[in-house]
Formats: sequence, C-alpha cells, structure tokens
Amino acid sequence: MSQQMELPREEVERMMFFEATRTQSEAEHRADPRNAQVLTRWGGALLELAHFKQGQEATEMIQEAVSKFEAALRINPQKHDALWCLGNALTSQGFLFTDREEAMEYFEQAKSCFQRALNEEPNNEQYKKALGMTDKAPDLHAELQRQLAEQQAQQDAQQRAQGGGAGKEDAGEDFWYDVGGWVAFAGIALSWVVMASRQQAAAA
Repeated sequence: MSQQMELPREEVERMMFFEATRTQSEAEHRADPRNAQVLTRWGGALLELAHFKQGQEATEMIQEAVSKFEAALRINPQKHDALWCLGNALTSQGFLFTDREEAMEYFEQAKSCFQRALNEEPNNEQYKKALGMTDKAPDLHAELQRQLAEQQAQQDAQQRAQGGGAGKEDAGEDFWYDVGGWVAFAGIALSWVVMASRQQAAAA
C-alpha cells in the first residue's frame, strides 16, 4: 500500500487506466472468447500493471500476461503484436532468474517471438528494435545481478553494524523480491514491459 501512496499522480492515473483496461478486457473476453485482440490487450494491461507490483505478485502477473498472449496466438498464430508483446514478457521473465542459463532460455524464446513478429511485418521499426535489444539482454542480466549482489552486501553490512543480522541470511536467491531489489529490477527489465503495454494501448 505504501508503494501506491508514494506514486506520482500521473502514475496513479496510469495504473487506474490499465486496471480499467484489464477489467474491460476480461468482460469482453467472456462475451467473445475467440477474440485475439481482446486477449492481447488484456495481456498488455497485465504487463503494465506488473510495473506497480512487487515480488511474487509481480512475477505472477507477468506469467498471467504470458498466458493471455499465448491464448491469442493459439487463435491467430500470425498476430504480430501479440508475438511482440509475448517477446517482451518473456524477456522480463528472463531477468527474474539469477542463473544465466535459465535466463538465456527466456531470452532465446523472446528473440524467436520478435523474429516471427518481424517476419509478419518486416517494416515495423519497433519489432526491429526489439530484436536488436534482445542481443543486449545477457549483458543487462549480468549487470543486474552485479547490482543486486552489491545491494544485498550493503544491506547485510548495515544490519551487522546495527546488530540485526539474524533473519536475513535465509533470503538467498530471493533477495530481489525486497522493495529495493524490485526497484533495481524494474529499472532494467520492466522497461520492456512498459514499452510493450504502451504500444498495445496505442493500438487498442
């Protein structure tokens, strides 16, 4: 709750807009379950809303968005905007893993989605840019892990200095689910999310 209270007004308004979009898309999907555009818009709203969440809630929301894009593509496998949004979501998921090999699996899937989208619409500059950015994802992932490790080390040192080190040592690989870690993650990985969802809003 405190996170929402600290948001600038324009961010709160944006969050409310995508909450409304999610609600509307869900209702439209009930009325027309085979509408791939509705599913894509729904997934885009979920991706945008993930930007305002933390930890497991954000992770689950990204996964829910993935499921919507995949459902849209089962209806229309050539739907290039759904392919592009799915690529963005998969890239964001990749950044959630500390292990490079696991992250690379998501990055490769994302690259495949971007390439398929570009095949459907070869002159789309957004798709070209996304495909190029995917090649930079491994280096961004390595930088993210370095920053998070440094942040965790600083937090541990502060707690030891304050005599309150107990209870943090079992955080392990889940430390990026702390608020500070989520901010670091959002600054890199969710740039993909924001780009995807805003494109979807413009196309809706």
